[in-house]
Amino acid sequence: MALIVHKYGGTSMGSTERIRNVAKRVAKWHRAGHQMVVVPSAMSGETNRLLALAKEVAPEKPGTAYYRELDQLAATGEQASSALLAIALQAEGLEAVSFTGWQVPIRTNDAYTKARIESIDDARIQAELAAGKVVIITGFQGIDAAGNVTTLGRGGSDTSAVAVAAAIGAAECLIYTDVDGVYTTDPRIVPEARRLERISFEEMLEMASMGSKVLQIRSVEFAGKYRVPIRVLSSFTPWDIDLNEEARSGTLITFEDDESMEQAVVSGIAFNRDEAKITVLGVPDTPGIAYQILGAVADANVEVDVIIQNISKDGKTDFSFTVHRNDLAKTLDLLKTQVAPKLGAAEVVGDAKICKVSIVGIGMRSHVGVASRMFRCLSEEGINIQMISTSEIKTSVVIDEKYMELAVRALHREFDLDQPVDSLGNR
Repeated sequence: MALIVHKYGGTSMGSTERIRNVAKRVAKWHRAGHQMVVVPSAMSGETNRLLALAKEVAPEKPGTAYYRELDQLAATGEQASSALLAIALQAEGLEAVSFTGWQVPIRTNDAYTKARIESIDDARIQAELAAGKVVIITGFQGIDAAGNVTTLGRGGSDTSAVAVAAAIGAAECLIYTDVDGVYTTDPRIVPEARRLERISFEEMLEMASMGSKVLQIRSVEFAGKYRVPIRVLSSFTPWDIDLNEEARSGTLITFEDDESMEQAVVSGIAFNRDEAKITVLGVPDTPGIAYQILGAVADANVEVDVIIQNISKDGKTDFSFTVHRNDLAKTLDLLKTQVAPKLGAAEVVGDAKICKVSIVGIGMRSHVGVASRMFRCLSEEGINIQMISTSEIKTSVVIDEKYMELAVRALHREFDLDQPVDSLGNR
């Protein structure tokens, strides 16, 4: 049979009863003859609790020493859930062993709280699998070259699972979460949203980058680089359903060419309310100005998304870009104290009340006028567009946050995403 990786999110591991259910599900797959590796998240709310304790002990003090200790602290959540799952599997009559990220080891860089995986040594995993054991590996964490514990950032367990699947040559990585797949948009905002039976890797990558919370974007990047098939499933379906039925449920993220998929112009609407816009006003319109601004931001380990430089007037221009809302204060301080004075900028301003809404679909490659249709729809709803970003299969707009749900509902309706797709991909 196959070598399979299961990943379980925090909600799936949220109580001892749920951990026992996870153990029963894993045991079912193991007894069917599969070799099993499981990557669990911390129990629901545990990471937030731990980080809140740190802030209670002392105010946040940005810097390597502080962030190192945050990682040391946060990593204990996954260690606890992995050990509990191993105990639950042993109670099911299976041999199971849990490993932390540094016991495997999963090697990362030293960007604490946002570390990136560099390599995984699978020798210990393969040895335990060969001995017939279920192997459990903590998600979200690893170890740097100096032997310090690191964490991969929010949602990092998805990345851990896909990276482990790639390292051990798994046939498939099943991501169990509190939703039963990838939807055309968030059903909490649009109740008519439909579950997609399959979605292309490219579309999933765009939706993850544009704010879809189903999978962390780095996990999708890993899947694409190493061609790891991913299936998103619900952990709240009965654990004892037929194995084949369970494997077919959820959403398959596929790498195969599928002509029918190209018939659907737009596959989904993604959105992200965790956005903030920064504008550096009155900077010299000279070559290299973008690098002088964004280079310093990148050096501070802040990811930048949408970027706009306005038309020059009297040799000056305004430069705007978006960052994650959590990075707004840090980035503003950096620009105001270090960058703006060197450039002679007039002012640096930030806006935390914006959001990003995106339409995504590989069918956009072969259909013209999709973006204009999006802009017309938003205009008819009285929604002003502040920034625009495009790629081959997506168009994103930055708008006032208060209009986000209205925009998502209107676009979902405009592109008929509530309608079922036939065998040819037509709605």
